[in-house]
Amino acid sequence: MNIHEYQAKQVLKGFGVPVAEGVAITSADEAEAAARQLPGPLWVVKSQIHAGGRGKGRFKELGPDAKGGVRLAFSIEDVVKHAREMLGATLVTAQTGEAGKQVNRLYIEDGADIARELYLSILVDRTHGKVAFVVSTEGGMDIEQVAHDTPERIRTVVIDPVAGVTDADVATLSDALKLEGAAREDAKTLFPALHKAFVEKDMSMLEVNPLIVMENGRMRVLDAKVSFDGNALFRHKDIQALRDVTEEDPKEIEASKHDLAYIALDGTIGCMVNGAGLAMATLDIIKLYGAEPANFLDVGGGASKEKVTAAFRIITSDPNVEGILVNIFGGIMRCDIIAEGVVAAVREVGLKVPLVVRLEGTNVELGKQILRDSGLNVIPADDLADAAEKIVKAVKAA
Repeated sequence: MNIHEYQAKQVLKGFGVPVAEGVAITSADEAEAAARQLPGPLWVVKSQIHAGGRGKGRFKELGPDAKGGVRLAFSIEDVVKHAREMLGATLVTAQTGEAGKQVNRLYIEDGADIARELYLSILVDRTHGKVAFVVSTEGGMDIEQVAHDTPERIRTVVIDPVAGVTDADVATLSDALKLEGAAREDAKTLFPALHKAFVEKDMSMLEVNPLIVMENGRMRVLDAKVSFDGNALFRHKDIQALRDVTEEDPKEIEASKHDLAYIALDGTIGCMVNGAGLAMATLDIIKLYGAEPANFLDVGGGASKEKVTAAFRIITSDPNVEGILVNIFGGIMRCDIIAEGVVAAVREVGLKVPLVVRLEGTNVELGKQILRDSGLNVIPADDLADAAEKIVKAVKAA
């Protein structure tokens, strides 16, 4: 689960992390009052969407010369002007795609005198099986370019899960970021506090970009992007309360109600698969045969007929779907249950696009018989390659 920047900062502030003061608003009428709560004379007006690259983004409605999704204001009048332009407009960034995201919230934040911009993130390092800090002296909006062009400027420091962030780790991170004086002193509390927040709140990613050193030598988190492990949310009612469903795909919201692993993609072939590995392989082979998948959907190992029906209904609700591939290897998941779910779903929502079904494993013959007896226009497939070839061909012929 993702949250907004202003929410992330409030979470981090609870762990003693230094952040600027700010006020979140949802209406331009609130902008002046929000700005007057902050000392000025510099304010920052920030679009709050679940996507990075806001500073370099552009608003569809405002033309190519308009300022991006993060703007400086040197007067309260400028704050109000920016708020009126940005709220309700569609912000397009490198991460949103051309569709963009509508800006429904702004964060009015107190400005800062920046001496240096640094990069810091915390994530689970799959190579080491531990939490790791990733840091760079090259913070700011071009960190992706730094990672591509000069990866040697990015340093990874793996943290021992028993010892936590040690003095040696702090020194290593401080050296990597070339911290001195007051900033180096701040690091002794900042790095352990960020790690504590990451672990205790079951975050899957914490990115601070930029982490700044101010003119007075002190450090501050200027931006924060946080996502949480969905499997651990039951332990954090306070984090669940931060969920903003307006930032999520309605199909993904519906899928979560049925405990389905669903992610919307940009293609035209809808997929229903059991098992994450098989689902990834299905997406790959669809691309191999010249088409693009419309979603990742894993119904899991113990899906019921009702769950399968819900999955099929979600797939067909996507207007971009021009064909559907059901790919099931029945181990725990029985092929007859999948077949019954598919039949029930088609009878409920109709079938307006080609449907290819590949079944293998437990009760496979019974599953195939259920599909044959249904009278539905189902294209059977013998294996994964056969299934991908048939659905791509059927969509192109439609």
